[in-house]
Amino acid sequence: MQEATSTGSTIEQHGHAGLVADWAADKQTFTMPWGKAMMWIFLLSDTFIFSCFLTGYMSVRTTTTTPWPVPSEVFALTIAGHHIPLILIAIMTFILISSSGSMAMAVNCGYRGERKKTALLMVITALFGASFVGMQAFEWTKLIVEEGIRPWGNPLGAPQFGSSFFMITGFHGMHVSIGVIYLLVVAFKVWRGDYVSRGYEIVEITGLYWHFVDLVWVFIFAFFYLW
Repeated sequence: MQEATSTGSTIEQHGHAGLVADWAADKQTFTMPWGKAMMWIFLLSDTFIFSCFLTGYMSVRTTTTTPWPVPSEVFALTIAGHHIPLILIAIMTFILISSSGSMAMAVNCGYRGERKKTALLMVITALFGASFVGMQAFEWTKLIVEEGIRPWGNPLGAPQFGSSFFMITGFHGMHVSIGVIYLLVVAFKVWRGDYVSRGYEIVEITGLYWHFVDLVWVFIFAFFYLW
């Protein structure tokens, strides 16, 4: 015998018939949209990858017998005759932190329906990201051309330094580059008015990706450049 209980306008069935009815009705346990849920799952998988990279780097760093290069010296720049350690890295970090602020404002404007402000702030965030990638390209060029550092060797000390550096910063730089393209595409569609009827949830989803990229850089900055 099957039972049915009424809760307002919804009739809940028990037994096999209730199971079939619920399955066919495509019930949703949580109110989180699928787009946001899939982005969180993607970011979780990316967290595992970056964690493996950083853990491998720290393992190599603590076990190598060859002296590890001093980051404050390797990543220093000479400006107007002054040797300034980590100046470029500090600027890159400031740029990414600033981009998180503009992205947060874009999400806020999106939910308030301010279409043009949202698109403009997303473009500003993309410009911050492009500036970061450009500075990273300059950093790579300096290390490869002037210092002679390679993924398989390093004249300044431990050979694992090059492989760790290019692998970790390169993988992160790829994420930033993809994020810049992602931001520009969504910003163009926001400006065009594609999300007026559907809402601006896509802006928040884009922001999740961008904030993740910024957060990962904080760990790279702490473990690779300051250690």
